[in-house]
Order: sequence, then C-alpha cells, then structure tokens
Amino acid sequence: MTLLSVGGLTKYYGAELIFKDVSFQVAKGDKIGLVGVNGAGKSTLLKMIAGIEAADAGILAPARGTRVAYLAQEVRFPTDRTLWQEMEAAFLHLADLQAEMTALEPLIADTNAPGWEAAMERYGDLMAHYEHGGGYEIEPRIKRTLHGLGFTEAQHSQRLSQFSGGQKTRAALAATLLSDPDLLLLDEPTNHLDMQALEWLENFLRGWDGTLIVISHDRYFLDRVTKRTLEIAFNVLEDYPGGYNKYLELKAERLERRLKEFNAQQEYIAKTEEFIRRYKAGQRAREAKGREKRLDRLKRDQMLERPKEQAKLRLFLDSKLRSGELVLALEGMVIGYPGDQRKDAQPRVLLRADGMEIHRGERVALLGPNGSGKTTLLRTLINELTPLQGAPRLGHQVVIGYYAQGHDMLNMQATVLEELTRASPTLGEAAARNLLGRFLFSGDDVFKRVGDLSGGERSRVALAQLTLLPGNLLVLDEPTNHLDIGAREALEGVLKEYPGSILFVSHDRYFIDALADKIWYVDQSRIRQFIGNYSEFSEHLAATPQPEPQPEPASPTQASSPGRLPPSNEEKQRKRRLNALENEVAMLEQELGRLRSALDKASESQDVTKITALGKQYVELEQLLAEKYTQWEQLAV
Repeated sequence: MTLLSVGGLTKYYGAELIFKDVSFQVAKGDKIGLVGVNGAGKSTLLKMIAGIEAADAGILAPARGTRVAYLAQEVRFPTDRTLWQEMEAAFLHLADLQAEMTALEPLIADTNAPGWEAAMERYGDLMAHYEHGGGYEIEPRIKRTLHGLGFTEAQHSQRLSQFSGGQKTRAALAATLLSDPDLLLLDEPTNHLDMQALEWLENFLRGWDGTLIVISHDRYFLDRVTKRTLEIAFNVLEDYPGGYNKYLELKAERLERRLKEFNAQQEYIAKTEEFIRRYKAGQRAREAKGREKRLDRLKRDQMLERPKEQAKLRLFLDSKLRSGELVLALEGMVIGYPGDQRKDAQPRVLLRADGMEIHRGERVALLGPNGSGKTTLLRTLINELTPLQGAPRLGHQVVIGYYAQGHDMLNMQATVLEELTRASPTLGEAAARNLLGRFLFSGDDVFKRVGDLSGGERSRVALAQLTLLPGNLLVLDEPTNHLDIGAREALEGVLKEYPGSILFVSHDRYFIDALADKIWYVDQSRIRQFIGNYSEFSEHLAATPQPEPQPEPASPTQASSPGRLPPSNEEKQRKRRLNALENEVAMLEQELGRLRSALDKASESQDVTKITALGKQYVELEQLLAEKYTQWEQLAV
C-alpha cells in the first residue's frame, strides 16, 4: 500500500533553487534514510511532507487518514508541562477514539436499533485502532520509552523548562515515538543520545511496524535501521534500494556507469565534428550535413552532463614533533568539581582513573553515558580544570592539540579569516584563504562572522585551526558533531594517517570503529580499558555478564575503601522478588494476548455481551500489569 506519493516537487528560497522535480513514493512499512550534504534541502523536504512548508510546484499526496508525526532538530514545547504530562499528551488521539467508542456503546447494546450493524463494525475498528495504538498500556509504554531514552523516574514530574537542550530533544523524541503515527519523520534524532539510548532507539525502530523517513549523519544508525536511501544532491533526488553501505556501493556503480556513458558520448561528438569539418565541403558533403543535423538534435535533446561529485574537505594533519614512547599516564586521578567550602559541600566526584596509559601512535576512544565526566576529563588534561586528586603525566615532548565540543575555543565575534590568522599569527592572508578553501570556505565566506555560521561551518573552522597547532597528542571532544557524512569520512581519513597520538570522545560508532585501536570506557565511575575497536568492544560487552552496581564513595579520600561485601539476605530476597515479578509479568502479558484474540473473535461474531465482559477483564488485567511494571522498576533501581 502506498502511504505517500510525491511528484514534481520544487522548492526555492528567494532566487536560490533548493531542489526541483523531486518524485518518489513511500510504501507502508518503508524505513528510509534521507541523506545529502548540509544545506542540500533534506530538512526542507521533511518539513514539506509534514505540512510545515509549502512547495513552489509539484504535489504531496498522503493516503487518506495518514497520521504524520515530525521531530525537528530544534525543539520547542508550547507549554510548560511536566515530562510525564507531555508524554500523556502524545496519546490525545487515543482519547478521541475512546470518546467515540463510549458514544457508540449505548447503540450497540440494543441489537434491534437501526444502524446497529454499521455501529458494531465501527466499534470493532475503533477498538482495533485503540489497542494497536497502545491504549490499554499507556503508562507502561511511557515508562519504557522514557527509561530507554535515559530519563530517571525522578525526572517524570520535572517541568520541561528545567531541562537542558539535549534533554528537551530527547523528551520530544519520546513524545513523537509514543504518538505512534503511520508516517514518522525524524530530523537528526541521534543528536544528544549516548550509546545506550542510541541502541535502544535503533532496536525500537527496527521492531516498529510503522513507516519511517529519517535524516541522520550517523552511518551506523542508518545501516541498522533503514532499508532504502534517498539522496538529495545538486538539486535533484536519487533513490537507492538499500541501507547506507549498499547505497554507497550502488552510488559508486551509478557514477561509474554515467561517467562511461558521458565519455562515450563526448568521444562520439568529437569524431562526428571531425568528420563534418573534413567532408562538409567535399564529395561527402550530403553525408556530413546529415550527421550535422543528427548531432544538433543530440545536443538539443539528448546531451549528457558530466556526472557531478560533491566538493570534499581536503584535510591534512601532521606532527613534526616526535614524542616519547609514553604519551600520557593517568595514575590515581580523581576527576570532578570541588565542593563549596563555605557551605561544607563535598566535592562532586565524576571519574576515577588509575593505571591508564597512551603510547605513541595509539588512538583511544573514550566512551560513557552523557554526564559521566568525559568532557570534564578532557578539560582536566588541558589544564582548564584541576583534578581533585592526582595529576595527568605527559610524556617527553608531548604537546596537546584540543578540539572543544561546543567550539568554546572560537571567538564568535571574529570573522572566519581573523579566527584562522589568530591561531597562526605568521600565516598571511593568501595562505589563510588557501587553507580555508580546503575546508570549503570560498570567496566572501571568509568574511562571515563565526557566530553567524551554522554548526557544521563552525566545526570546519575549528578543524582548520587544529591543523595549524603544533600538537602531537590530539584531544578531540565530539569532532564529528554537526559534520555531514562526507566531512566525517574526510576527517576519518586524515586521522588514520596522523602520525601522533589521539584521545577522542565520540558517539559516532562508525567513526570509532574506523579509528580507535583502544577503548577507554566509564564503568561505575571508573575508567577501564579494552584493546580493540568498537565492534569488538560491543561483542565483548554482549558476551560478558554485567557486574552488580557498586556504591560510589562520597569523596576522594574514600578511594581506598574495602572491597565489596557479599550480597546480604535482603539483597537475595530482592533478587528473588525481581525474578518472581518477571514471571508474573510474562504470564500477564500472555493472558492479555489471549484476551485480545478472544475480543477479536467476539467482535467478528458481534457478541456484545461477550465483548463487554472481555473488555472489562482486559482493562483490569492491564491495570494489574502496570502495577507489576511499577513494582519491578522500583526493585530494579
């Protein structure tokens, strides 16, 4: 079934063409990745499908009754509800269904009433939609979704105005997923998600039976979730039947074929023009004139354009300063923030690191949940923050080059050109402009104020600065944020060839896989080490039983506290109760499934008495299941 038809769609912003003659169809159940460089028009197309922006030409025709949900990159909540209230609002469409069902109940109770059969059929349809939309399990669904996206139970009653920008984005994502639309439109949903939330979202979308169009620069995510790829490039859209890696393969084949066709046509034109020049005035003039007419027709109607390729970042990083074999050692370090002595507040401990070393040429990825202290550690290494205990030890001739996640090192009031020459005062304007050209800044772009640039453009300015620094240990905090896929691939390539050492934080698993040969990961507020890339680390975690959580000492002085005590009787009882609750939940879910089947059969046979009785049992059982979920979550904390 076709859910959406798009034909001849064209969009301008002023005189600037964004795309033209875009046509495609979306079938029910499609999982589509929408890719292209920053500024290609991906977000614009999504907004047009969502009905937020109008087309200058063409048609957008969703199937009748299609419910569309759209998540933008920039999130704004119209009211100051609590997190839980915002999640409940996602189910308002179910309240309408329930109201209509309630209105029909008196009519279907009287089997002799006029229109009873039509009312009964409508009631069955409403009940099916209500159940499919999760109407009988709203509270458990909200809890599972919020937990999966990293919200604690204490945050459920917190007002959205008190959340950070990243938390608001995750709340909007949760509400969008809970609304259970027919067509889900997501614009960069992986922003602000840590690894755990990313994997939860992937699993949710893979198991979800709805239809999805998603914009993402996360190649790992695209490969796991999508089965079809639409690319916007040079104002047109191309359709590829596959996920991200298959799309790359098919695109390369398509480009190669078109280039051969173009070269063959150019060769034919050159030979034909040579024949015309040679014989136009001779004995074969009639033949030459005929060829000239055919050539004119070809140039008018069938002329092929040379296939275009996107301009790429031309990065280069070098380090002429060779470090010693040991580059960095973290011994007995405690990372965090000092307490307020005036208020007798204890220091806030985030991380402990002991026995961690980086050797020359190693590339180390630092992984951990949001808020676990990764950025704090990097800022401690560059002396922006003081450790609570211990100190980092740099090896012989080690100089750090730092890339800040929020572009904190950039002067937002300076122009692009001024910011580059600030990093290297001896760099002349001509050399600076030449370097900026490698980072896709041309013409008057270099005179733009840094604060007026997009996130991706600021990232390119920061990377350009990084190439001018003399460091042989790169400390990079989310260097792929705001970069499109082409820029990420260029950065990967240059970092692979970099002769120095690298310590980096990233949520881009594809990037980590391509670059890291060692993983530092946060486990129970301690940094631990794994030798290998992300895929190997992920397999290792899946095969390793996870240890019980350990309580974090209140202050650095407690770092040498005794080992963990064996589980108490109370802990054993808690585990037994958890197992029992899990069994009870499984049995209740099976019983709910049986009741659903019975309700379907009763609806088919139009047995009103049975429908009423089974419906009552279903609601009571669903409420009991919600209580069991609550008990399980309280014990599992």
